[in-house]
Amino acid sequence: MATEEQDGMPYVEHRNDACPARENLPACPVETCAQLIGSKWRLLIMRDLLMNESLRFKQLQRSVGNISQKVLTSNLRDMEDAGLVARRVYPEVPPRVEYSLTETGQSLRPIIEAMWTWGEQYQAAAK
Repeated sequence: MATEEQDGMPYVEHRNDACPARENLPACPVETCAQLIGSKWRLLIMRDLLMNESLRFKQLQRSVGNISQKVLTSNLRDMEDAGLVARRVYPEVPPRVEYSLTETGQSLRPIIEAMWTWGEQYQAAAK
């Protein structure tokens, strides 16, 4: 957690920069990746955060689509714990909270882009 400023506005950033212990990860690297990003919702959250520098909760909920507040909150917390998402809290009334991808989350860009390309090709081949 760090207190910083953006455009003269103070905020507190919540992020997990510590990687889990190796023994707490699956032995297979593919399984590790799937565990972190394997749900439909997490992939869509990352897609939308890759397309935007940061999003507020409601903006993210609208852009992801048919996701409940509870499911979005749960996924964002898990992704924050995994070090993929950072949460910025601005001391305003009402509080303003923005979500963005960490450097670790940003490093998944080639995977998401490859999925996009594959999906386009699959859709084009569909009849």
